[in-house]
Amino acid sequence: MTASPPGPATPAPLFEQAAIAGVGLIGGSVALGLRQRLLARRVTGYDADVQVLQEAQALGVVDDVRATPGEWLRACDLVVLAAPMRALAPLARDLAPFLSPTALVTDVGSVKAGIAAELEALGVRNFVPGHPMAGSERGGVTHARAALLENAVWVLTPTDHTPLTALSRVRTLVEHLGAAPVVMPPDAHDGLVATVSHLPYLASLALTHLVARDERLSLLAAGGFRDLTRVASGDPRMSRDMVVENRAALRNALARFRRQLERLEADLDQPEELLAAAQEGKRTRDSLPVVKRSLLPPKHDLVVAVPDQPNQIGAVTQALGAAGVNIKDIEVLAIREEGGAIRLGLESVEDVRRASEILNAAGFEVRGRG
Repeated sequence: MTASPPGPATPAPLFEQAAIAGVGLIGGSVALGLRQRLLARRVTGYDADVQVLQEAQALGVVDDVRATPGEWLRACDLVVLAAPMRALAPLARDLAPFLSPTALVTDVGSVKAGIAAELEALGVRNFVPGHPMAGSERGGVTHARAALLENAVWVLTPTDHTPLTALSRVRTLVEHLGAAPVVMPPDAHDGLVATVSHLPYLASLALTHLVARDERLSLLAAGGFRDLTRVASGDPRMSRDMVVENRAALRNALARFRRQLERLEADLDQPEELLAAAQEGKRTRDSLPVVKRSLLPPKHDLVVAVPDQPNQIGAVTQALGAAGVNIKDIEVLAIREEGGAIRLGLESVEDVRRASEILNAAGFEVRGRG
């Protein structure tokens, strides 16, 4: 009897063992991205909250969990620090003694200068500060999803001591997670996010406080007010820590904002000037990448590992076509020497399930997201 040919080999991942330290919304989303896009062979979730770890494992966000730092960290070639701002530096101090000297380390904090200095003081050589510009007012691992990072700007803020090889590797990771890396100094980042992230939070607080002091206003608050104050629904403690950590840059942003409000107040007596300001505001707002992205329909994706051999993509599409599974979109996510992965956009959750069964039977490794 002739033996059947072996199935396609799974390509080597970017990382053998990844640790996500802090398995919340962003940390969980990074973990899911690593797993769904086949970028790490194994993903460990670390968190001091045992209930969070149980939820993360039950949801399939991570492969295994740890509640205390230890020797297990030495096997990790990627470590992502994903704790809230106030906990980020203590987390780094707890983990640093156990890190492999060759481990690639990054973080997802929204303020960069402080954590960059902290990791340098700890002697963590391969640290690349980072900040994915993505999030939601709904926190926690239960709301984590790999799609949260797709098309998001992910700022990398190397210091003078950041090895270029480490920066290149984190940049590659960010691209493979579907985000767009942007490189700038830590201080420049902190000044910019003070305006586009931390200032809107304080503005939303101010608006909600106006409503809180007059119950008649709450009866009239409609969609526009809801959209302007959405970020006030975030975790109060985490948001407080974020803006306090960046208070110097935020004070500068507040001063500029006051001047803009004063200019608009003066324009109330000059209708043409106010119209020009409104037109400029509309043009600017409509051109924002995040606004355009929000118009995209939800996707039902399947990520398939493919070896770097001829006709592998053809084998995938032919197998699904023969079974009547309609592929609406296809994207090459990553091709490394050993192979890579492709994303298939399908019509429904059921198509994701059927395609998974078909391709698993053909020997392909797949990860689905309905």
